[in-house]
Amino acid sequence: MTREVVRVVPETGFREIAVLLSEYGISAVPVVDAEDRPVGVVSEGDLIRFQASQDDPAVLLPPAGRPASNAAVTAKELMSSPAVCTTPTASVVEAARLMGGRQVKRLPVVGEGGRLVGLVSRHDLLQVFLRDDQAIHREIVEEVLSQVQGVSPAALGVEVEQGRVVLSGTLEPPYLAPIVVRLCGAVDGVVSVTDRTGGRDRTGEEQEGVS
Repeated sequence: MTREVVRVVPETGFREIAVLLSEYGISAVPVVDAEDRPVGVVSEGDLIRFQASQDDPAVLLPPAGRPASNAAVTAKELMSSPAVCTTPTASVVEAARLMGGRQVKRLPVVGEGGRLVGLVSRHDLLQVFLRDDQAIHREIVEEVLSQVQGVSPAALGVEVEQGRVVLSGTLEPPYLAPIVVRLCGAVDGVVSVTDRTGGRDRTGEEQEGVS
């Protein structure tokens, strides 16, 4: 996730938001309250939709109840609310499902007290899967398997190619197989885990969490 987050308050004006998006090369900003808790998000799409809803500039007087110019419009009026948020411990799968289910492109990350601590975008989620296969293999063998009581890393074969993990060899007792598969699937960069231990051949799609 991005930890240095550009943010605005509900009173921030249209022009200032547009300047921030351009200056920082970003496509959206979270809107926070006085306690730094996200209350909404303003995106480039929100700004464009507002502009598109306006009458022709040649019209001298705007309709009743509509501001005379975008300069009078604030983040509170522009934002999508409530903000769809996640937490620092959420997995990539959880974040991706939340984005897909709520049809958003980024998620404010909230910590203690619901305060903003970061922002996760679709780009951030994809970066996880650029991790080197050797690094994935090393973490699974040296950190994951060695921590599961009853599992002997020497009795298991671990192959990693393009983020796809294949486990082979002997895994005793057998009931540990789903646990090991899930732990391997939680490693950064893992796309899938296929369990071929003890004659099994099962593949699961598990992905890493955001940190």
